[in-house]
Amino acid sequence: MHIIGTSNRPDHPLAVVIGAGGLGMAMARRLALSHRILLADINGTAAEERAAMIRSEGGDVTAIACDSTSLASTTDLARAVGEQGGFRALLYVAGLSPATGNFRDIMRVNLMGAARVCEALLPHASQGSAAVLISSLGAAHVQPSPEIKAILAAASAEDLAEKLEAALGDQAITGIAYPYSKWGLNQYARRQAAAWGTRGARILTLSPGMIATPMGAREFARSATKKQMYDKTPLQRECTMLEIADLAEFLVSPRASFISGTDILADGGLTATLKEEAY
Repeated sequence: MHIIGTSNRPDHPLAVVIGAGGLGMAMARRLALSHRILLADINGTAAEERAAMIRSEGGDVTAIACDSTSLASTTDLARAVGEQGGFRALLYVAGLSPATGNFRDIMRVNLMGAARVCEALLPHASQGSAAVLISSLGAAHVQPSPEIKAILAAASAEDLAEKLEAALGDQAITGIAYPYSKWGLNQYARRQAAAWGTRGARILTLSPGMIATPMGAREFARSATKKQMYDKTPLQRECTMLEIADLAEFLVSPRASFISGTDILADGGLTATLKEEAY
């Protein structure tokens, strides 16, 4: 019920945002205009501090500590979502880049964590629910071998990262972990479309290109390739977090009610340019 002196909106549907970093906060703020927000992050203190910021702006936001790679933690998350009556929107924004994680952690957070959150929350999806998993244009530029594809297909397996590392041998570096994790994420959403559809729900991935985030800035500092890709982006700039939040808001809305099991690429034309160069 509404409580006088608060911004509580029990009449709003619930949006679950996993990851309280820059992009996660942009999305949480945007969806707080029309949703209750459950903001989850591995750092529970940070999640609560950032939830308090949005509450001070008039949003109905609660925070929860959640390690997406832990079955116990995702079970607790699902219980919290169930107590709030299920969810309308799920945004999985948590992720590590080569500059912020090692090979195993990148695979576990970017792919295994996303799969475990989706599997935990699917029972709480209903007609009109939608999950948007943040991927990357990097997924469009790798083609794993059949052996690697088979490993990535077991997205929520506890030993996912270890099996992939063993299969890749000396090639198991952070630079390949990131695009492989996002390739696996895109395929996961495709495979899960039918299961989500049985509940009248949708699941898809959203792949930004060059995007201005603190994590992205760290990648520019360590990767000459990233600067080269920036230089080839037809729109000659980075995307902003607000632009991705705009797109995510649309994708979880009824206006996108027939979009599922696919990837939405928002890269300023970069992938098209790179493919044209390859011909």
